[in-house]
Amino acid sequence: MQILKTHYHPDVKTLENKSVFTRLATRSIAIKGANILLLYTERYEDYSLPGGGLDKDEDYVNGMIRELVEETGSKDITDIKPFGAYEEYRPWHKPDYDIQHMISYCYTCTVNQELGASKMESYEIKNGMSAKWVNIFDAIKHNEKTMATSAKKGMSIERETFLLKRIAAQLI
Repeated sequence: MQILKTHYHPDVKTLENKSVFTRLATRSIAIKGANILLLYTERYEDYSLPGGGLDKDEDYVNGMIRELVEETGSKDITDIKPFGAYEEYRPWHKPDYDIQHMISYCYTCTVNQELGASKMESYEIKNGMSAKWVNIFDAIKHNEKTMATSAKKGMSIERETFLLKRIAAQLI
């Protein structure tokens, strides 16, 4: 899959003499007209694509479907196609490694606009995550405002905003 961008978090100055672990993840791109299925996270005041980490030896498409269903309750997932990958290096705040190297594999898909019940993990519920259909241009503006003005922003907002802009340019 084509790498769309490689991003280094500002706190990652070098990889030399650093312990790095790689985490593979998937992201889902479901669009209806100019609306896209996103997760809103109250804690970070941002919109993000549904997705998350792959389990050990999990097939990428199966992992994408699993995450999409868990986080949004999506049904009737069809027409899955690769879109591109986003690679990032970011600080890791646990003692076992210095840096996380995350590769997010993004796939377009078609889903039923009506969502079922999600099965979010406890930290996702605690962070106030909820799935919703949003106008992609409104989501981009919202994320840009959060990046410019909020002290609450998380480390994923730059990735998510880059991807939303790329999706809008290529698919809308």
